[in-house]
Amino acid sequence: MAAPRPPAPARKVLGRLSLPERNFIADALRTETVGGVLLLLAAITALLWANIPALGDSYESVGHFHLGPEALGLDLSIEHWAADGLLAIFFFVAGIELKRELVAGDLRDPKAAVLPVVAALCGMVAPALVYILTNVTGGGSLSGWAVPTATDIAFALAVLAVIGTSLPSALRAFLLTLAVVDDLFAILIIAVFFTEQINFAALGGAVVGLSVFWLLLRKGVRGWYVYIPLALVIWGLMYNSGVHATIAGVAMGLMLRCHRHEGEEHSPGEHIEHLVRPLSAGLAVPLFALFSAGVAISGGALRDVFAQPETLGVVLGLVVGKMVGIFGGTWLTVRFTRASLSDDLAWADVFAVATLAGIGFTVSLLIGELAFEGDATLTDEVKAAVLLGSLTAALVATVLLKIRNAKYRRMCEEEDRDEDADGIPDIYEQDEPEYHLRMAAIFERKAAEHRRLAEEKAAARHALAEVAGRAGEEEHRRA
Repeated sequence: MAAPRPPAPARKVLGRLSLPERNFIADALRTETVGGVLLLLAAITALLWANIPALGDSYESVGHFHLGPEALGLDLSIEHWAADGLLAIFFFVAGIELKRELVAGDLRDPKAAVLPVVAALCGMVAPALVYILTNVTGGGSLSGWAVPTATDIAFALAVLAVIGTSLPSALRAFLLTLAVVDDLFAILIIAVFFTEQINFAALGGAVVGLSVFWLLLRKGVRGWYVYIPLALVIWGLMYNSGVHATIAGVAMGLMLRCHRHEGEEHSPGEHIEHLVRPLSAGLAVPLFALFSAGVAISGGALRDVFAQPETLGVVLGLVVGKMVGIFGGTWLTVRFTRASLSDDLAWADVFAVATLAGIGFTVSLLIGELAFEGDATLTDEVKAAVLLGSLTAALVATVLLKIRNAKYRRMCEEEDRDEDADGIPDIYEQDEPEYHLRMAAIFERKAAEHRRLAEEKAAARHALAEVAGRAGEEEHRRA
């Protein structure tokens, strides 16, 4: 009779990343962190610009200034260009991120993908339910149910940069993957729920353009002068179709090849993402924030946020719904699968990251504009609720992360230690004999140096003792 097969070991979740994944995540998050700081500055600038009496009118005038070819249906306000045009770049990068995660990142393994997907889904469903419950109870509008469902990774990372928290790479990767999945479902929400009338001729033209884009990629055609004009045509057609124009950016991002062929250091998708991400994080998103976050803030306006069911639902959805959804989804996944939390982390860490994910800024502002289009007053009040909810989530997460910061600092030091100075952290070389031989040689050199120092110190002490002894004998003879 065959021997019983031993049970498979429990899979660790939020454990150490592979070295290539760690390097990719570090590079992506470095850009997003810088972009997040610019995003914070843009939001603060917008609030000051809109609330300083002498400048308030100019904020409205600039945001509503129209430009663009009217014959092509693109005579848009600057605020509109920022929301529909610049954010297409943001969603283009999101599309590439999603494609890479599906073919080369954590999401390619169904077992590894379960956790972030379930956590992200629960982190969108719970805020929506909190919003709906609040508005059903208070008699408010259900139109804004999707506003608190989004997580802003750039803003979240900016908070981490400001508070100086050394968050371990596994938690940072979890936060980034959550945001990628979150962006996917936010895109689906925008496409399905905020498309009222469709111009099928323009939509057909956009589909033809996307087909040409895909064909050129498959044929290996290169040159920005081919793809950028084509992308602009696709975007213009998508805008005129009635489908939100940012969908064009996502579609083109998903078409890029993100797996590497033999001999390639980076796939085309990774290369283009590396080039475009700074433009998205450093220009497109901050400019969108500049023309979207400028709402009138006063004591009365802040009180009204808690007095109206729509705005209260947004705040509670971001602060409570996101935290409960992501933490609950993660706990349930671990509870009902053969997985266990990494030994280096505690559930308090997951709770803190879930709270940090309540920072919903860019996409939440966009959905708020779409949900309450035509009601400028309520749109501004919902924007104020997004700002207040995001700020509250940031403050709570800051406190929680600061409590564990000493632990995170030790983990990061362990992750980054490179005693053999070969450019690869030591924790990734523990199973390589060559690493231990290098370390043995380093220790032998150190031991030889310490033996030499010990002999020198001993000789110096001996010489000092001899001098002292001769001085004592001489003193004795004189006496």
